[in-house]
Amino acid sequence: MEPSSPPTQEGDEEQPQVANNTNAIAQPLADPKLSKRLYKLIKKSAAKKNKLCRGLRNVQTRIRKGGQGLCILAGDVTPIDIYCHLPIVCEDKNIPYCFVESKKDIAEAIGAKRPCIVALVEADDEYKDLYDKCYNKLSRISC
Repeated sequence: MEPSSPPTQEGDEEQPQVANNTNAIAQPLADPKLSKRLYKLIKKSAAKKNKLCRGLRNVQTRIRKGGQGLCILAGDVTPIDIYCHLPIVCEDKNIPYCFVESKKDIAEAIGAKRPCIVALVEADDEYKDLYDKCYNKLSRISC
């Protein structure tokens, strides 16, 4: 007689695993579907001039000077003191933000070789539908 697997309940579904390498402040963390949309949005905005701002210093300057858009932060940055103030700044300026799992994924979407810890995407007519979907979703989860 073959050993059978233990019975499972109907409600026991496997939960998608969250990355273990994210830091303590990585909330709200984008789900895989939203992350994929955000990477696609980053890729499209990187092709347009002055629609994507990347890097902590550049993003801080753009926000301070009144820039608007979506702020995407990497969740695997250490030490977190580098950018732990940025979500508060985004909330003060009414900029929706969220964390994604990896800084390497952001850099890959941009087309850069070096990891990128934060990106600010501004609206454009070419990718308006995708931008609006992401903006609405981030507005609901970030504030």
